[in-house]
Amino acid sequence: MLTLGAIGFLQPLVLGLLLALPVIWWLLRFTPPHPQAIAFPPFRLLLGLDRTEEEPDRSPWWLTALRILAALLIIVAFARPVLNPEPDTGAGGGPLVIVVDNSWAAAPGWPARARLLSKLLDEADEAGRPVAVVPTARGATADIRFAAAADLRAATGALAPRPHAPLRLAVLEKLSTALLKTRTPDIVWLSDGLDYADGTHFGQQLAALGRLTVFDGQGQPWIYPPRLEDGDLVTRLDRRPGGGASGEIAAVALNGRDLGREAFAFKPAETSTEVRFSLPVDLRNQVARLVIAGGRSAGSVALLDDRWRRRIVGLVSGASAEITQPLLAPLYYVERALAPFTELRRMASARDGRIADLLAGGLSMLILADVGHLLEDDARAVGNWIEEGGTLVRFAGPRLAAGAGDLLPVALRRGGRSLGGALSWAAPQPLSPFQATSPFAGMGIPGEVTVSRQVLAEPGLELGPRTWARLADGTPLVTAKRVGNGRIVLFHVTANSDWSNLPLSGLFVDMLRRLVELSEGVGSAAADIAGGAAQLRPRLALDGFGRLLPPPASAQPIAAAAFAETSAGPNHPPGYYGPEDGPRALNTLNAEARPVPLEIPAQALRRTYQDNREIPLARWLILAGFVVLLIDLMATLTLSGRLRSGRAGTAAVLALLVAAALVPDTGFAQNKDMAERDARALMAATQTRLAYVQTGDGEVDRISNAGLHSLSIELANRTALEPAAPVGLNIERDELVFFPLIYWPVLPDAGMPSEQALARIDTYLKNGGTILFDSRDPLGGLPTTNVVASPAADALKRLLSGLDIPPLEPVPANHVLTKAFYLLQSFPGRFDGGELWVEASGNTNGDAEIEVTTRTNADGVSSVIIGANDFAGAWARDDRGAPMLPVAPGGRGQREMATRVGINIVMYTLTGNYKADQVHVPSLLERLGQ
Repeated sequence: MLTLGAIGFLQPLVLGLLLALPVIWWLLRFTPPHPQAIAFPPFRLLLGLDRTEEEPDRSPWWLTALRILAALLIIVAFARPVLNPEPDTGAGGGPLVIVVDNSWAAAPGWPARARLLSKLLDEADEAGRPVAVVPTARGATADIRFAAAADLRAATGALAPRPHAPLRLAVLEKLSTALLKTRTPDIVWLSDGLDYADGTHFGQQLAALGRLTVFDGQGQPWIYPPRLEDGDLVTRLDRRPGGGASGEIAAVALNGRDLGREAFAFKPAETSTEVRFSLPVDLRNQVARLVIAGGRSAGSVALLDDRWRRRIVGLVSGASAEITQPLLAPLYYVERALAPFTELRRMASARDGRIADLLAGGLSMLILADVGHLLEDDARAVGNWIEEGGTLVRFAGPRLAAGAGDLLPVALRRGGRSLGGALSWAAPQPLSPFQATSPFAGMGIPGEVTVSRQVLAEPGLELGPRTWARLADGTPLVTAKRVGNGRIVLFHVTANSDWSNLPLSGLFVDMLRRLVELSEGVGSAAADIAGGAAQLRPRLALDGFGRLLPPPASAQPIAAAAFAETSAGPNHPPGYYGPEDGPRALNTLNAEARPVPLEIPAQALRRTYQDNREIPLARWLILAGFVVLLIDLMATLTLSGRLRSGRAGTAAVLALLVAAALVPDTGFAQNKDMAERDARALMAATQTRLAYVQTGDGEVDRISNAGLHSLSIELANRTALEPAAPVGLNIERDELVFFPLIYWPVLPDAGMPSEQALARIDTYLKNGGTILFDSRDPLGGLPTTNVVASPAADALKRLLSGLDIPPLEPVPANHVLTKAFYLLQSFPGRFDGGELWVEASGNTNGDAEIEVTTRTNADGVSSVIIGANDFAGAWARDDRGAPMLPVAPGGRGQREMATRVGINIVMYTLTGNYKADQVHVPSLLERLGQ
């Protein structure tokens, strides 16, 4: 293909005929001589007859120019010119290598990449070129093999963005090996536009292997995990130069509730900015993730866990030396260690108030510094608080050494142990390395930290398992034990520098921070290690588009001690790891691995992802050439005298009619549309058909059509219903009344329908129709509330806000949908995590119960069904009957259950409350085992 600016020629060799234009000009510059009228009376045959030699006249210059223009238009038309051509990948017949960065940064523009990839395969298939498709963001890289383009379509159709950075260098060696025995290939690199410290080298190596074309384009901003600063969450955003300039960040709770939003804006010349969330402590502690509104990648989500929660810590001292000698105060170093990441509530002394009153403020951790015996009421209150999940941290001192009651992890000897004193032969003891089962495992121990005095624990069988830190001679320094849902931790030294210089070190801060992470009793890595669990198993994982889903089968546990150093990758996707009630968050991005814009090699051809479609120009050029030839014909006849003025008008009219016949049908488009709508109405009225809403996204519409087509086949095979082929609907113009069920996949960037369309949708719903809205996001939340957890749910919320939607509820256990054909207890699709919502049968508002009745004219069928599990993606099969998309968490059983869900929905829509008949209840309950 030859490209000249925005115009490309699919048959550039035809342009060689332009060399014949001089010859054509020489031949066409003549015109026949003007005819003469001669009288021919019979009585004078020869009189007055002049003999003249006839010679051709030269045509006027403008007539010659018309002829040259007509020839030029026809030659260019046969060269098949197109406007906005897709770039050619090389005209050679050698191998084609398509390197695809299917990373998180590619997710926002993935539809354009998928279309380009499909086009490249089409071109290679037409040319008979062997192709290798090499995704860079995958796990163990298999050998790269070339195959026919047709054989790669199924694999490339399932290709999707991964939630981590590409592993480019991992495929480079395999690619070099695969190209050793081949001709010089054309290499097309569909890059994500970012350099992860290896992009420049990777591009240079690709350029050395073959003719390289690199596609690059703008992306969306990305977000980093926040930091706590003065009680606020502060997060940083980056972008590529010229990328998105402004937007909003939403703070979202674990249940999807929107806790607040903050706007951000990049200055014109800057690629980084920061956003500060100032929220009350209670709300800030509920934040589970920060999401860039409208973002469609794992890079637009920052997950938070207990490490970002600012816990409330109570401080109680056994002495009151803070005012006179603050550096010797028992809590001086504790306060400064905890203040940056906790909320501190302090009692000056255990004698100044009741500890029970302090606990009423919702403490996560209570620190007692050299507090001996507690009052009976306080001891009882603290014990109950620990049972419920609180963490008590005690520091030793003279009062504790003299006697401390029962709130201790181990029994203590009276007095203490002095090291390095004037009457002691022993030297101050350093610390021993922390054991692997300790919450402090992995922390570095400064050599200058020593202990000169401590309280000693009574020897016993339980002492070893309860010891978290030891001195070099093996005596316990920190002990702990579980009490109910909480725990008691004891430092066998003081909280100030009287007995040890540990409070003066950074290790002291790290140990207290780890205890704060542990302070809710469950959930942190420290808790798992302390309980003996060294592995954090994946619980939820982000996919490439930033959706929280069940983890893939390839996800592996992470050692708790190594969690902080672990980066997201194929084996460890970003998400939540560990126990359900307090998991650790692994993010796609971190401050250390900061991507920068990709530098494309100078020897490579640079292209951008174009969303414009090719516009063929050949038809218009042929039309223009025909009009020019008509003008030439009329001019020639006029100059030769063969066309008189009266006939010129007739010829002009005929020429215009012929030209109008060649112009695309625009004048009668409305009548044509009406005829098409009439034909569609007749087709839908004569046969039962399922329908889907056309979104404008070719891939989504293809999956919707294939999904409903496969579901229709299953309905014909398993039920008495034999639906015809499904129909795609333009929601703005097509009639909806003929279809009992309409499947509506909701895209994150979906726009609002017009007022006329909303009115027709509302009429359709009220007159007995049912729409199945599918946001294809299991954790999107209920869009009729202010819970917004994903862009798709946000788009669905906007859509439903324009409709008269009744109150909704998750499908009850005894709902007709659970028994319309199959007996169902869940409603999985391609995903298995989102709930299915239908019209509520009743609702309670205050003291009065408001009954919400279903429509009597619809036989009890809900007008709106809202799901999020991507049902069409699970139903869709190709022409060979193979699934088009994988299911998550996976398995043939899940796909079969998704098919049964689809059958139940269709049968429920068509039969109404038939299965709600009480006659069937006993046998159904018996089969369900209830």
